[in-house]
Amino acid sequence: MVGTPSGEVWLGRHEGRIQIRTKAYGLSVAADGRTARVFAAGTDSDADGWGPQVATLQLFGALDTLEGPDETAEAGPPVLLRQHPHPVIEAERCSTRWERAAVRLECRPEAVELSWSVRGSGTLGEVHLLAGRSVLPGGGGYLPSGSSFRTLFSPNPGDPRRLVRAAGESAVVGVVGDAGPGRGHWFFTPAPLCLALTTAPAVADPAQAVPEGWWTLAVDAPVSDLTFTQLAYVPVDGGFGLRLDYEGHTRVDGEFRTPTVVLTPDSPDPYEGLRRHRTRLTSRGSAPAVQRRRRPNWWSAPMFCGWGAQNHEGRVTGRPAQDLAGQAEYDRYLERLADQGLEPGTIVIDDKWQLQYGTCAPDPDKWPDLRGWIKARHEHGQRVLLWWPAWLWEGLADELCVRNPQGRPVALDPGNPKARKALEDGVARMLGDGPGDLGADGMKIDFTARTPSGAALTHHGPRWGIALLHELLSTVYDAAKRVKPDALVITHTPHPAFADVTDMVRLNDMLRLDDPEPDAPIVPQMNYRAAVVAAACPDLLIDTDDWCVPDRRQWREYLAVKPRLGVPALYYTTHLDRTGEPLGPDDYAALRAAWRAWDKRRHADV
Repeated sequence: MVGTPSGEVWLGRHEGRIQIRTKAYGLSVAADGRTARVFAAGTDSDADGWGPQVATLQLFGALDTLEGPDETAEAGPPVLLRQHPHPVIEAERCSTRWERAAVRLECRPEAVELSWSVRGSGTLGEVHLLAGRSVLPGGGGYLPSGSSFRTLFSPNPGDPRRLVRAAGESAVVGVVGDAGPGRGHWFFTPAPLCLALTTAPAVADPAQAVPEGWWTLAVDAPVSDLTFTQLAYVPVDGGFGLRLDYEGHTRVDGEFRTPTVVLTPDSPDPYEGLRRHRTRLTSRGSAPAVQRRRRPNWWSAPMFCGWGAQNHEGRVTGRPAQDLAGQAEYDRYLERLADQGLEPGTIVIDDKWQLQYGTCAPDPDKWPDLRGWIKARHEHGQRVLLWWPAWLWEGLADELCVRNPQGRPVALDPGNPKARKALEDGVARMLGDGPGDLGADGMKIDFTARTPSGAALTHHGPRWGIALLHELLSTVYDAAKRVKPDALVITHTPHPAFADVTDMVRLNDMLRLDDPEPDAPIVPQMNYRAAVVAAACPDLLIDTDDWCVPDRRQWREYLAVKPRLGVPALYYTTHLDRTGEPLGPDDYAALRAAWRAWDKRRHADV
């Protein structure tokens, strides 16, 4: 018996296999070092002390490069590197691409941690974990892990009609997405890199207790090491693998170790799994510690964003919604709300108040005096946020951008010092109080799913993917706090490592309007999203969003639950945009009641 500070681990050998058993799980690493069987915790009724087998992990891994694939030509037996304070096992393999390659398993009492290391030179493309390629005699090709899991939970919202999916379906967590087929996962970019799986079938609600419990499969590394665009769960018949898309922007010269994959059993539900994931990231320094933040009272006041009203007016007039982000329109929207006894504490001026996205200067035709308008709102006791689209460079020089082989810009490049300076100047222009500045109170940041992606793109600096988005947001957030310490920054990035670049997480659009059948029950979807944010980033406020609802009935249903989820956001003034349904006296009364309920709750929490 091997004693540990947090429990006990039984370690043994049988016919060349290394066997581990804890109160939480069992693990048996094959004598040939190729696979490891994972078991649920045993009970007193299990004669051999092992519970049901849930997975057979493929240990090879494949760190493919742009120069060629990584295949395993020979596998070595598992070696016990140490026993205390917990067993650590390593198995080497002979790679066709790397000078040395190995997998390491750290068998902690509560979880198994796996990482893959290589030595040599190459530019990473796709990295396959818990899966690999074999050119060994007796059966080669792609070898995934096998599992008995039946249901998969992803913290990254996809199809709004579903909260969970079958374990035989794919899932993606990352910073790339749009309205195209297979890419409609832009709502959280990024969500926590933490999936949950259970052997229970037909689970409809992730909050539903299942006797089998949930296992979490998470990726842990400092955010600067997350230089891939996405984590993909790749299902196969009876199994799965994980894929990290580095896209040729991470160069290895010498030693390289992948982010750690952590397999943790026995969560009662996926949300508890996310809470444990956040705790682990914090304890390892991979995410900032959860703390009680200083929050100005106005941050949590009910918000009005004009995007829904702009869209309704655009449908009526035939004008693009972006043309209606002007002073005359916003005065009219706010006057109509005031007539109904509704005065939001915070106003968000949405797309497109700017003349050019990259310069952050107002369009003079829409806003002849935006600075004066904001000042007048301040005198009225209100605050103003400006909508800002990440990655867009309109009005800035091409040399500040990530570019394709033809030299065309695809995104602003925060790795470029001149681009960072342009970002800082833009933030100062929006939030500053000097001559020519606008004096706004914060930013609503959107479009983070437009993170650049592609092996042929060129850029400055070592960061790519998730790490590059964090660098962009860190530049903006730090600049905002330097200019105005109580500035409010809203994103839709509930990954725990992004808690240091945001103050509030927006739940984002309710529907995917480009889907063939976009309508979906919105209350379950938004409850799920809010639960993800609360579990992963408990110290951040939640922006409940309000766009785009299928109909007035569901809008009223969601309005009723908003006060228990987060800061109520209102996007409409007189009509819904999708159906054109008017808001009547009962709707305005319900709005007033919801805002009163939220005010009561937020003041009680101070």
